[in-house]
Amino acid sequence: MIPKFDVYKERWQLKSDDMIKPGLDSMKQALKLLGHPEQHLAVVHLAGTNGKGSTLTFLEQVTRAHGLSVGKFMSPCIVDVHDQIQVNGEPIMKQELDYVFQQMVEANLSSLLTDFELLTCAAILHFNNTQVDVVLLEAGMGGREDSTNVVTPIVSIIPSIALEHTNFLGDTLTSIAGHKAGIIKNGKPVVTGVLQEEACKVVKHEAFTKKAPLLMLGDIFEVKEKEGETIYSNDEMGIVIDGLYRQLQGPHQGQNMALAITSFFEVAEALRIPIDFDAIRLGVRRAKVPGRFEEILPNLYFDGAHNPASAEMLVQTIRGIFPNQKVEFIIGMLADKDVQGVLYILSSVAKKFTFVDFDNPRAIKAEKMLNMSNGVECVVKKIDEINFRKENEGSGIRIVTGSLYLISELRNLIKL
Repeated sequence: MIPKFDVYKERWQLKSDDMIKPGLDSMKQALKLLGHPEQHLAVVHLAGTNGKGSTLTFLEQVTRAHGLSVGKFMSPCIVDVHDQIQVNGEPIMKQELDYVFQQMVEANLSSLLTDFELLTCAAILHFNNTQVDVVLLEAGMGGREDSTNVVTPIVSIIPSIALEHTNFLGDTLTSIAGHKAGIIKNGKPVVTGVLQEEACKVVKHEAFTKKAPLLMLGDIFEVKEKEGETIYSNDEMGIVIDGLYRQLQGPHQGQNMALAITSFFEVAEALRIPIDFDAIRLGVRRAKVPGRFEEILPNLYFDGAHNPASAEMLVQTIRGIFPNQKVEFIIGMLADKDVQGVLYILSSVAKKFTFVDFDNPRAIKAEKMLNMSNGVECVVKKIDEINFRKENEGSGIRIVTGSLYLISELRNLIKL
């Protein structure tokens, strides 16, 4: 479900399937019909369970601070389809997306692709049309059979691997890691976060098989926190960068920042541009991500923690910023997520759960979530019954979480 995407499909009478169909054959056929626009792009490819969006944003800002233009493809949307395809932080405009659809109609792509595959083609075309210097391409699900895995990147990034989309990717870390590691390409470096042993073995084997240099956090490079300052070091390059100050909160964001800086070094080498430490500091300071511990109104935060790993990170952030405080969670989730696991983790810092339904066919019903929770005060409410603009006088901190799709709907409701 991609908000406003159907408007363009109907206007241009271009058909695509709203089902999920892993595999690359249709994408390869489509790109051939389009004249292989992906071959003209300098791409950074990201896959992983958590951290993709934040790593992508740090890398975008650091790259732009060096004077380069950046195309960004990400999912899900913040508001609607336009913000999933951006150039230098600006969503694709209506006339630009219309032109891309015209190109796809003329290439006879109708009935060939799924919705997400069609959107991936639209992004690639737009980045080629605008001749951006660097493209940051975020995988939608998995990696090996994801529609984005049709590029040969400068560098691949895998921030983390945990259980997710088990009905498509398998129910073990080994299986899921096999999908994520599929974005590693022959001879092209891959940058990773700290991975669990089971997943790490898979990624190391894939990198070894493809003779891809493996740059792992805690091995080749590391990050330290000191009184609000973040310090990055890279032993292989003999580099230390201090004076890094982040808007994105939580220790995990320092790790995402380190992945982005390490990846930028690969981009700079490939494009033959000089590295400027002050530009790196500026990019890190500018980086912020909608829906990542984002303060929307006084004491109201959005954070799209949607699996146990990201819920753990959210709990760490809450304990760091609001020590010894309990918070109210306003939460809605997709049914294919580990709902029970997320609720259990969040309950350690929860004063109250308010469960809500939201407009997505994959969403679990709020009443069902209510039956899964125990030990914490719980209620079910309709979204429009919650006064989000009312300041929390005496009520403490409220955090909307569980799904980025829920956050997108609430962003429209609150009219941010």
